[in-house]
Amino acid sequence: MSGTSAIVQDDAELAARLADAAGKILLQVRESGLIGGKALGKAGDVTANQFLICALREQRAEDGLLSEESKDTEERLAKSRVWIIDPVDGTREYGEERTDWAVHIALTVDGIPTIGAVALPGLDLVLRSDQPAPLPPEGSPLRMVVSRTRPAAEAVAVAEAIGAELVPMGSAGAKAMAVIRGEADIYLHSGGQFEWDSCAPVAVAQAYGLHCSRIDGSPLIYNQADTYMPDLLICRKEHADLVLEKVKQATQLA
Repeated sequence: MSGTSAIVQDDAELAARLADAAGKILLQVRESGLIGGKALGKAGDVTANQFLICALREQRAEDGLLSEESKDTEERLAKSRVWIIDPVDGTREYGEERTDWAVHIALTVDGIPTIGAVALPGLDLVLRSDQPAPLPPEGSPLRMVVSRTRPAAEAVAVAEAIGAELVPMGSAGAKAMAVIRGEADIYLHSGGQFEWDSCAPVAVAQAYGLHCSRIDGSPLIYNQADTYMPDLLICRKEHADLVLEKVKQATQLA
C-alpha cells in the first residue's frame, strides 16, 4: 500500500468524499457503545474534526479553512477559496442516537458558497451541490421545519400567518435537507447561528434551485471576520416573497 495520498482534483467530489468518510467515522464511534450522551457528542466532534482538518490540509493546502471545532485565525480572510466545515452539526442529536444530525463540508469562493456536501449518516445519504435532482412535490398545507427544542418566535408567527404546519427537527443541516427531500417546504431560522451551520446546506440548497437568503432578503455572504450569522431562510422559490413579507410583519410586531 502506498504511503502517499492521491489528490482529488474535483472540489465537489472531495467535499462529498470528506462528508461521507467523516459520517462513517462518526457512526463507528457511536456504534462502539463505549460512551454516550454528551461525552459521545464531544468525542464525535473531536474525532471527525481531526480527520477533516488533516484531510483538507493534505488535499487543499493553499486554501483557507474555518471549522466550528478548531481555533479560528485571520489567515483565511486573505484567501479567495475557503473551506467551511461543521464536523457534527447537531451534536445533541448525534449523542442521543437520533438520525437528524449532519456533516457539513463547503467551499466558498470570495465569500460565496460554491460547493457543498451535507452527509446525513444516520440515513446513509450524502446530498451534494454537483448532483441536484428535481424537488419532490410540495406539501399541502405547507410545512415549516423548526428546531425541536427551541422554535424561533418569528418562524412560529410566520407559520401561523401562512397556515403552515410545524415540523420539529434537530440540526440545521437536517432541516435544510428536509426541504430538498420533500419533508418540508420552508426552513426559517432566526435564533442565531454561525457560518458553519448554514454554509454547506446553502450551497446544496441553491444547487437544487431553492431560495436562500437572510430573513430580510439580503444575500448570505461567508468567510467574514465575524462568523456569527443569526438568521436564515431556505425555501421553494415560489414561497420566498410571501415568507419574507410575513417575516417583516412579524419582526415589526415583536
